[in-house]
Amino acid sequence: MRTLGPLTVAAQSSHGKRGNMSKTQDELKIEVAQAALDYIAPHVRPNSILGIGTGSTANHFINLLGESKLAFSGTVASSEASAQRLRDWGITVLELSSVDSLQFYIDGADEANDALELIKGGGAALTREKIVAAASETFVCIADESKAVSTLGSFPLPVEVIPMAERVVMKALKALGGRPQVREGVMTDNRNIIIDVHDFMISDPKATETAINQITGVVCNGLFAHRGADILLLSGQNGVVTKTA
Repeated sequence: MRTLGPLTVAAQSSHGKRGNMSKTQDELKIEVAQAALDYIAPHVRPNSILGIGTGSTANHFINLLGESKLAFSGTVASSEASAQRLRDWGITVLELSSVDSLQFYIDGADEANDALELIKGGGAALTREKIVAAASETFVCIADESKAVSTLGSFPLPVEVIPMAERVVMKALKALGGRPQVREGVMTDNRNIIIDVHDFMISDPKATETAINQITGVVCNGLFAHRGADILLLSGQNGVVTKTA
């Protein structure tokens, strides 16, 4: 099995090239999912428990994990959809309350900056994703190179909100300078709504994450700044680049 190196990897390294043929976005997602599997494989033990994220890139990782011969104890999923996909592969899914810690958390991102601070929540699973990330020893974020940005905010920031607080939170988000919009037809696994904040460039992700979480009625927001990624794997036309904060 190909190995991308130990956890003390240097700031950046590149792996693999593929002629002049352009890879599709789906091929890039599969490539970075495979890179994540190769990255964790030398460190996973039979008693390891893995945190698994949500979304199209995470789905590819689940598929590869299911096809692999990797021996581990079980997983904790960040959404009901991911939990079902894991079970479909015959992979044990545990409740987070039943485990002490997760060796790795593997998940995608909607945006990532150079400090490995992220915007997540495009799949409306941000709260559970943030809980699983917090319980993990190492957060391995997987994405294609289009998700790398210098300043977070081009992707609308998701905010999970208790339904009765919709108007209160919308007003507060406008006061912060954003253009909030309820994501129609979406309810989270926690039975809450998602408000996406548009036109909201974020110069200080940690301060913004804290400020939004202090709004009454907010459950969680999609800034992963206080607990960002430890390792960021970015796939591109020239292979996979590994970054650390």
